[in-house]
Amino acid sequence: MNITVEKSILKTENIVSGYTRVLASISGGSDSDIMLDILAKQIPNNSNTEIKYVFFDTGLEYEATHRHLEYLEKKYGIKIDHTKAKVSIPASCKKYGQPFLNKHVSEMVSRLQRHDFNWKDGSFDDLYKKYPKCKVALQWWCNAHKKGSFFNISNNKLLKEFMLENPPEFKISNKCCEKAKKNPAKQYTKMNEVQLNMIGVRTAEGGVRKARYKSCYVENGANGDMFYPILWYTDNDKLLYERLFEVNHSDCYEVYRLPRTGCAGCPFGRGFEDELRVIKTYEPRLFKAVNNIFGDSYAYTRQYRIFKDKDKKVIK
Repeated sequence: MNITVEKSILKTENIVSGYTRVLASISGGSDSDIMLDILAKQIPNNSNTEIKYVFFDTGLEYEATHRHLEYLEKKYGIKIDHTKAKVSIPASCKKYGQPFLNKHVSEMVSRLQRHDFNWKDGSFDDLYKKYPKCKVALQWWCNAHKKGSFFNISNNKLLKEFMLENPPEFKISNKCCEKAKKNPAKQYTKMNEVQLNMIGVRTAEGGVRKARYKSCYVENGANGDMFYPILWYTDNDKLLYERLFEVNHSDCYEVYRLPRTGCAGCPFGRGFEDELRVIKTYEPRLFKAVNNIFGDSYAYTRQYRIFKDKDKKVIK
């Protein structure tokens, strides 16, 4: 055992024992598996702490994930509540739009679409006069932030040039994450008077996580008290824990060899093409579903990637 792993175990016992009602979000993913293993080993069944293990079903999950949840229940002798979203991912995409590229890009494009943006270039001042209620998205479109900022469209290479030539002809939105994941968790927390929320997330996964999470334990935050017991685990720490405590993961990892789970076929994943090939092989019904739900986004992303590759060839 190393320092990071040892600290996470001791801190989990120390923090969780100070609450009587705790919610542990169990996703069926590998990070979630480790969090559950720590909890099951450190918090005795006869303690004063009631832990509610909850799986938030987005309406677009792997069959392998559902099988794994059953395995976890038997292994640890627990009950995992399955909570379905009022607005599933398929329903959200149909109503609000499909995710494209990443959450921030999807949000900005969605705002522009809601104001009937004409996808033309221009200065921020000129466009702001025409679309006075769309300031934030126009700043993104016009690269009005500091050079190199994540909040500029230029943060995604040639995206603006691509969209000028190929305006989106379908609705784009990041609402699926909010409607199918965040909102159900908030509702469950409120209805069950949960005092502490626990999520298995690691900054080593990169992306927005690296900037968003500053501490593994947050009191009185926007979402209440939060605890991320394996937040600082590196990939090596994670591998060490798995070997030490014989943690097995779902077929998504062990058989399908996917690097991640979550919402199946999500267009936000850089490797969604590889994921689609795996889904087609192992879960053909799911393959049909994700193409029906995200088909426009897949096609648009492929078109954008070809556009970028052409530019590389010209440079060469």
